Amino acid sequence: MIETRLSDKVVIVTGAAAGIGLATAERFAAEGCRVAAWDVNQTPESAGVFQKVDVANAGEVEAAAAEVADRWGSIHVLVNNAGIVRDAQLVKFKEGEVQSRMTDEAWDAVIGVNLKGVFNCTRAVVPHLIAGGGGVILNASSVACLNGNFGQTNYVATKDGVIGMTKTWARELGKFGIRVNAVAPGFVKTEIINAMPQKVLDGMVAHTPMGRMGDTADIAEAYLWLASDAATWVTGTTLSVDGGLVIGT
Repeated sequence: MIETRLSDKVVIVTGAAAGIGLATAERFAAEGCRVAAWDVNQTPESAGVFQKVDVANAGEVEAAAAEVADRWGSIHVLVNNAGIVRDAQLVKFKEGEVQSRMTDEAWDAVIGVNLKGVFNCTRAVVPHLIAGGGGVILNASSVACLNGNFGQTNYVATKDGVIGMTKTWARELGKFGIRVNAVAPGFVKTEIINAMPQKVLDGMVAHTPMGRMGDTADIAEAYLWLASDAATWVTGTTLSVDGGLVIGT
C-alpha cells in the first residue's frame, strides 16, 4: 500500500468556498495538509485559511501566492478548481429571426475565470514549486469539452483549453519535478446542477452507466490521488471522473 505522504503539504485550492472546491479543500485538510482556500466569496463552511482572490486578476493572484509561501515557507500543490458558467446559444434563431446571441460579456467572463484564471494561478505558483524542488498542479476540465454541450460555447472552449495547457505544462515543467494533470468531472451534485429541472437531471442519470450523479467527494478523492505519491508516474493526462458518462453518451 502506497501512502499519500501529503501530511503538512501546502495546498492551494481555488474556488474553494462551495461545491467541488470546498469538498476538495476539506479532503486535503483531513489528510493533514495546510490548505489555502481561494475564492471571491467566503462562506461559513470555508475550509483552511481563506483568502479572497479573484483568479482573473493577475495582481491579486501573485500577491496571494506570495502570502501563502511567506506563511508556510513553500507551496506543494495547486488545484485550479475555480470556474463559472454563463450559458447561452451562440446564435438563437427562431421563426426566421435572430432572437439572441452569446454576448461579449458572457464570453469574456467565462474565459477570464476558467482559462485565464488557470493561467494566472499556475504562472504565479510555479516559481514557488520550483524553489521547493517540485510539486503538483491539478486543473479542472470537464467532460463537456469531450463531446460539446448545448449553450456552452464559452465554457467548453475554456475546458478544452485547460487540457491543452495541462499537456504543455507537463512537458515544460517535468524537469523540475512538477507533475501537471487535469480532472474532467461529469455531472456532479452541486448548487448549479441541483437548480436544474428534474427532467434534465433524470436525463443525465439515464446517460450515466453507473446510474447516479456524482458527489463532490468523488472529485475531491480524484484530486487527492493525483496529488499523492500514489500517482508519481502520472503527468500530462486528463482523468475523467464521470460514472462512465462519456462512454454512455
